[in-house]
Amino acid sequence: MIEIRFGPQVCGDLAAGSAREWLVTDGRGGYAMGTVSGLRTRRYHGLLVVAGETPASRKVGLVSLDPVVTLPSGQRVRLGAHEWSSGVVDPRGYELLERFDLVDGVPRWRWRIGDVVIEREIAMAYGRPCVAVVHRLVSGGPVRLDLAAACTWRDAHGERRADGPTPRLEPAAGGAVVERAFRLAGPDWAPEGQWWLGIRHREEAARGLNPDEDLWYAGRFSGTLDAPGDTVPVLAWADDLAEEPPPATTLVEAARRRNRAVVATAKPDDPVAATLALAADAFVVSTSTGPDVVAGYPWFGAWSRDTMTSYEGLFLATNRADEGRALLRAYAATLSEGMLSNTADTGRVEYNTVDATLWFLHAVTRHVTVTGDTDLGDELLPALHEVVQAHLAGTRYGIRADPTDGLITQGGTPGTALTWMDARVHGVPVTPRTGKPVEVNALWVNGLAGVAELTELVGRDASALWGLHTRASAAFRARFPAPVGWLHDAVDAPAPAYPLGGAAHHDDDLLRPNQLLAWSLPYAPLEPDPAALRRIAEALLTPLGPRSLAPDSPGYMGRHRGGPAERDAAYHQGTVWPWLIGPFADAYRRAGLPTDDLFVGLDGHLTEFGLGSVSETADGDPPHTATGCPFQAWSVAELLRVRRR
Repeated sequence: MIEIRFGPQVCGDLAAGSAREWLVTDGRGGYAMGTVSGLRTRRYHGLLVVAGETPASRKVGLVSLDPVVTLPSGQRVRLGAHEWSSGVVDPRGYELLERFDLVDGVPRWRWRIGDVVIEREIAMAYGRPCVAVVHRLVSGGPVRLDLAAACTWRDAHGERRADGPTPRLEPAAGGAVVERAFRLAGPDWAPEGQWWLGIRHREEAARGLNPDEDLWYAGRFSGTLDAPGDTVPVLAWADDLAEEPPPATTLVEAARRRNRAVVATAKPDDPVAATLALAADAFVVSTSTGPDVVAGYPWFGAWSRDTMTSYEGLFLATNRADEGRALLRAYAATLSEGMLSNTADTGRVEYNTVDATLWFLHAVTRHVTVTGDTDLGDELLPALHEVVQAHLAGTRYGIRADPTDGLITQGGTPGTALTWMDARVHGVPVTPRTGKPVEVNALWVNGLAGVAELTELVGRDASALWGLHTRASAAFRARFPAPVGWLHDAVDAPAPAYPLGGAAHHDDDLLRPNQLLAWSLPYAPLEPDPAALRRIAEALLTPLGPRSLAPDSPGYMGRHRGGPAERDAAYHQGTVWPWLIGPFADAYRRAGLPTDDLFVGLDGHLTEFGLGSVSETADGDPPHTATGCPFQAWSVAELLRVRRR
């Protein structure tokens, strides 16, 4: 894997260190997450964040373990870091950090106090909400180490205040049980019990959200580090509180071994691919219904569009086809009226996308093509045929194949945004894209061909499907090329206002990246157009991937910043989306254009924001500062997939 290591110039600079975030996960949607500097900048940061019935229904438990070192002289040195509502940062333990490493997916810090060096490592048990935190004396000593446990028990999207109920602590062997929800265990536990008032999260302030909360100082663990190698290990876990996990040091080593095995299974071509293979592992989770995909950390759960778009990169490019097979079968069981469910972060089963089902057709086809798993293709084929028939007949939200040309049309329901560009501000879609969106119809043409091939693989007649494919392909070629030299983003969109006698519909020729799928998919409706692709690259391509709208277009917004309304308004109006590097590179390759240098910026990004991973979004304007989730499934999946081609 690539080397991820920072010295005092980054660790000791609060702005630089707190902008780089680490993540370790438990395979169920829970995690531990924070920054290189140790400063918690988000409400989502913590050492034990526990997933509920769905990956998105998370609770924050153990927030921090703040080290305090007592030297032989009696001097006490605090190594933690907190920002307070006053703006003061105290303590400032990051100033004593001499190095941070991410080795085999395990974060490690080293503080130096003269000749005393103390190391911290954090890992999670796989398949269980359990975190291990190990402090180790590297040199110097003897010293005493106290670890102050700051706790809460709240929804990950909110805060808890001292004006509410005091957290309930009950004694347990080696520590305590907090709110009957999670347990702490370590050496020489001493309960305390007081509120720390006014902890500030600077990233929440930047996002226009409430930045302050209160934490409960539950107690402290203590140990003496007499000689190098001595440790003070602490565990925190949820679910079965009576079942004690293995020792913390054992869990750290187990995490390293598992992470190395994940990378080895993926058979990466180079260190970047190895890093991406491990990053991909964080998103593949086990739930009560089988394997699923977390769309992004720290705030997303499972979204079917993201899952299916990510499928090839997360499962096939990492040699996890068996898990992928189970996932595809589970998702097929959610089909209703020809639509794939979108089990969003609310946990409710909703059917509100026009493209997730078409991505599902693509995922199944790619699975069978790459693995040769014709048994799965045969098993799911009736469901795939039902999808096609439902789209021909018409399904929810006016989604249907237009009988006049065979293309998919959608929309017409006020307040809905059914494509991946689905942001709304005050209930109004920013980019409604009603009518016939270009990527939806590229996916439709691609899906028809894929289902036809699967049908022929089992010895059945697919002539009707090929007929639908031929008709839709011809209509696509006739309708989507625009006089401006690229493709329309949508055609037959309802016109908001035209003079008497004017057109009832219009075709949208704003320059967006959605058209890339018309050239990139395996059964793409168009042959690559090098001239068009170069124009798209000139307007949209950045070091972190394509913009969502060209800078000279009406409504372009180059900064994805501010409160929720401001951010949602910019979300698809110029913001960079790294996942689009996949279709961009595929289209370039099919056109015979060079791709060797397309990934340099994204490769470098692996050490800039979400360490070892790829962010959800970035500003459209230079320097393209990363935004959104620091760890995003389809961003990782598409970069991993397309680099292996």
